[in-house]
Amino acid sequence: MTNAPPCRFARTVRAGLSLVCLLVPAVIAAQPPPATDPFERVGFLIGRWEGTSEGQPGKGTVHREYTRAMNSRFIRVHNRSEYPPMESKPKGEIHEDEGWFSFDRARKRLVLRQFHVEGFVNQYVEDADSSPTRVVFTTESIENIPAGWRARETYLVRGPDEFEEVFELAENGAPFEVYSRARLRRVK
Repeated sequence: MTNAPPCRFARTVRAGLSLVCLLVPAVIAAQPPPATDPFERVGFLIGRWEGTSEGQPGKGTVHREYTRAMNSRFIRVHNRSEYPPMESKPKGEIHEDEGWFSFDRARKRLVLRQFHVEGFVNQYVEDADSSPTRVVFTTESIENIPAGWRARETYLVRGPDEFEEVFELAENGAPFEVYSRARLRRVK
């Protein structure tokens, strides 16, 4: 009996295994990286929140909910702030707004569009200096307000179940001034 066929078989198996060992890393490297969540910076907001607000409208309570919508391509926001009666507003005030976070792939930035019960429509874009604990949005347009006004929303993460929102306004060319500050805690 000759040993030729088994040796040839062993060489073929070794060559095949060597080829597989060379190709597997190349195939893995060619795989696209896992998709990241474009809403990662604001993902902590998902859920229901309650808290307090103080500022120019007075002291009030805030109820807010953030939910993923439309196959998680957007985050929907519903906000209701209630301010009790005070001398300047004997009936008090109820403020409601709804908003949508989206991700603009061309700019690689989050965009926030808010629709206010008073008729204002704010379109914000995420500032480049946002971080995991501080997310800042500045308006690029506001509908139904005199020209030149700007607004800024800053979300300050205070923990996994707590954040602070600072809402600022600026008249034509003036620096931003705090209009209201809300402190919210997760309820669900």
